[in-house]
Amino acid sequence: MYFKEFDIRWSDIDANRHLANSAYINFMSHTRMSYLTEKGLGQKQLAEHRLGPVVFYEHIYYFKEVFPGKPVRVSLELAGISEDGMFFEFHHNFYDASGRNFAHCEMLGAWIDMTSRQLTGLPEEFLSLLQEIPKTEKFRILTKADTRRYGKEPKDLHM
Repeated sequence: MYFKEFDIRWSDIDANRHLANSAYINFMSHTRMSYLTEKGLGQKQLAEHRLGPVVFYEHIYYFKEVFPGKPVRVSLELAGISEDGMFFEFHHNFYDASGRNFAHCEMLGAWIDMTSRQLTGLPEEFLSLLQEIPKTEKFRILTKADTRRYGKEPKDLHM
């Protein structure tokens, strides 16, 4: 399993003086990009291939408060990927300095072609990098249907 360690900064806490929701999001995205960059898929390579990651949702489950003063560790596991690499699901767990799991997140996303602004699969070299990410016990192959499993549809305002 891949881990990234973070110190909780003053800007990471909220009015309740515990780790803010926005910090969880930032720690997760930093963990994902750190892994990818270490494997050779950093900002430079994404720009060269006109690729960008798109987040469809991040479902965070909070188990326990965490406060500044000790580092936290964030894990990264691959829960699913489509055959062409277009869709991906990552799971993150958050651990305090004693190894207690204080939060879990399920994140679903895709890759977008930055020129056409359309979702796209990955070049083989990048797909193989994603497939190397440590996998969850319930890893699965994703399809487009997985992106709509919660049945959410946009509802426009009629003015």
